[in-house]
Amino acid sequence: MNIKILTRLFSIIFSLGLLGFLSNSQQTLNLENAFPQLTFERPVEFTHAGDGSNRLYVIEQEGRIRVFENSPSTKSADVFLDLKNKVSSEGEMGLLGLAFHPNFKQNGYFYVYYTKRKPLESIIARYQVVSNKVDVSTETILLRFDQPYDNHNGGKIAFGPDGYLYIGTGDGGAWGDQHNYAQNRSSLLGKILRIDVNQTTRGAYGIPADNPYVGSKESFREEIYAYGLRNPWRFSFDTATKQLWVGDVGQNEFEEINIVTKGGNYGWRLKEAVRCYNPRKDCDPAQQLIDPIHHYPRSDGVSVTGGFVYRGSRAPSLRGKYLFADYSNGKVWALRFQGNQKMEVQLLTKEVGRFLPLAKMPKESFIFWIILAAKSTDFLHQTNPKTPNV
Repeated sequence: MNIKILTRLFSIIFSLGLLGFLSNSQQTLNLENAFPQLTFERPVEFTHAGDGSNRLYVIEQEGRIRVFENSPSTKSADVFLDLKNKVSSEGEMGLLGLAFHPNFKQNGYFYVYYTKRKPLESIIARYQVVSNKVDVSTETILLRFDQPYDNHNGGKIAFGPDGYLYIGTGDGGAWGDQHNYAQNRSSLLGKILRIDVNQTTRGAYGIPADNPYVGSKESFREEIYAYGLRNPWRFSFDTATKQLWVGDVGQNEFEEINIVTKGGNYGWRLKEAVRCYNPRKDCDPAQQLIDPIHHYPRSDGVSVTGGFVYRGSRAPSLRGKYLFADYSNGKVWALRFQGNQKMEVQLLTKEVGRFLPLAKMPKESFIFWIILAAKSTDFLHQTNPKTPNV
């Protein structure tokens, strides 16, 4: 018997009365269908442009970006950009990332991350909105690099508090990083990259002057910000501390949450989380590998979805905690920390569906999630709050 998987966008709505008296071990979240009249095909990202337009954007993996008004009564989502004729979307490939320029309201620039075949490669491209419409002829390819296999593509792109564009790349795929790309600083794979889209010293972009390998005499790529990552599928910046939080999907033992710093080596494939991987022992301590702030075993989930540090006011008990999920089983956790040290991890939901990326609005009071569910609303607590303007 075939079951058609319906892809819907839901939001998590926090009940202050509930969270106010529940203990940490009992804390739960209420879910509601934020846009009950909308459905999406294979959504992988949900964001806003920060331009005051009160419009929201959903990336569909097959190559479309949809846009709609931020209202529960919204009945349709228009096509903002259609790249289906460019994108290869089998498996983990596809249109994977979207970032709006910090001055999008003035210059109309936005950036996408997608994969294509013949040859198999990942592409970071810029487009421009002209007269309230995307002009597809404005495509400018900033960066392209080969993908040896069709998985572990990374895909997240985001502007940091420094105004630079950060790019998460996977290790190239297959099993165990066979070519050791993540540790190879002459490769862009298995990295967090950082580029300056407002300069053109590299043709379509520049290199921040303080990137760790600027002027390298060893042919290290100057775009590299940090390395030793397997598949940093989603990452975010803490709006208070400016720390970069990365969820790195594991191999066969652990899922990782890392606080990533400039020049840091996060271990893969020498280590998977805190355990030696290749080699199986004596993982060369001279490498000064940085362990994750948190890792969990495959018994708790097999595909971490990085979230963000909540700094809103609607749920005081979650303020200052890092929220993250697991795609495979729908579990959501809150990680309490001090500096770079984990203090406590709370399970907020049990298995309710497959969680995809998390998103927050500028005022951070509401948190939105993309959930893939076999049934549309069976597990949701229906409420009717007002959604914030963006």
